[in-house]
Amino acid sequence: MLGCDSVFELDGESYGKPYEPDVALKRITAMSGRAGTLHTGHWLVDAHDDAAHPAGHGALSSANVHFAQMSPEEIRDYVGTGEPLQVAGSFTLDGRGSVFVERVEGDPNAVVGLSLSTLRALLRDAGVCVTTWWDAQPEGAQHSAQ
Repeated sequence: MLGCDSVFELDGESYGKPYEPDVALKRITAMSGRAGTLHTGHWLVDAHDDAAHPAGHGALSSANVHFAQMSPEEIRDYVGTGEPLQVAGSFTLDGRGSVFVERVEGDPNAVVGLSLSTLRALLRDAGVCVTTWWDAQPEGAQHSAQ
């Protein structure tokens, strides 16, 4: 089992989902033309060996997100889509909000909410090779977690 959650940090303050349009308007206005850090925590639980006492592995993946300067109209229209209300930091990298992201420093998948490289490392630490889920393996391929 894998669980992930994200939080957006701006000026030392942590922000989750805004839920309300007025909160999103205020946050996005503060983010406009600036940069903040999106942190995504990952927790992998292996309950196969001992369901009563599952083993867990966790990791954090972060990325600095640089936003374009946004006009009040752009911010209002974006909030009006409803997209930023249910996401940490009030923006998405894989939706409409991506047009306001100028660049990402660090793992862009952390911004989406699931860092695949972090997941791979957690699986490796748990003794699972990520390639075991691939449909086709070359003949003689090994599945070791090295």
